[in-house]
Amino acid sequence: MIKWISNLFSSTKTENNTNYTKLEVQEPQKNNIESVSNKFLIVGLGNIGAEYVNTRHNIGFKIVDFLARKEGISFETVKLGALAQYKFKGRTFLLLKPNTYMNLSGKAVQYWMDKENIPLENIFVITDDLNISFGTIRIKPKGSDGGHNGLKNINLVLNTQNYTRFRFGISDEFKKGKQVDYVLGEWDDAEKLALPERLEMASEIIKSFGTAGLENTMTTFNGK
Repeated sequence: MIKWISNLFSSTKTENNTNYTKLEVQEPQKNNIESVSNKFLIVGLGNIGAEYVNTRHNIGFKIVDFLARKEGISFETVKLGALAQYKFKGRTFLLLKPNTYMNLSGKAVQYWMDKENIPLENIFVITDDLNISFGTIRIKPKGSDGGHNGLKNINLVLNTQNYTRFRFGISDEFKKGKQVDYVLGEWDDAEKLALPERLEMASEIIKSFGTAGLENTMTTFNGK
């Protein structure tokens, strides 16, 4: 919540021993991001283990790994995951890869939100999405889990769906009954060729979320 709201009517002054009360109203700050917090938790969803590194389901890990390599920062093993800190234009981005496995991702998200005192509006969860074509980007401020087990657990632990999620399309080019094999399968040759450009854009999306705000980021990148 924006801090000025709770203080809006907190300052009063009684004049000349009458019942007249003068209210000193504070103006809201224009930049909601700065008024709330300059710290952001960027959560890439995935599964730990070498067998999952290049799978479609691990696109969340892949995106934050790409940004870390690009900016020359390293992940450190921490409680419930691996964490890297990236600073850009006065903002601090905490890149988190939960080590709880996908189905228990919410535990890591909740822990680091609380530990770093990060508000819900500064949470950005990156995940794969079967319902949109490969590489297509969809950023939303809230929503259902869409059948994704990582989002399902985050919703459960946080007791809300009102956090920003960045869905990266992996398409649904699999035969009936082969969904699990497809999601946990590796990228095909065409996808591998296209991934570098998509990862570059994804890293710009993360920075835009923290500096330009959610609405501007959705306008600029959704559908690309």
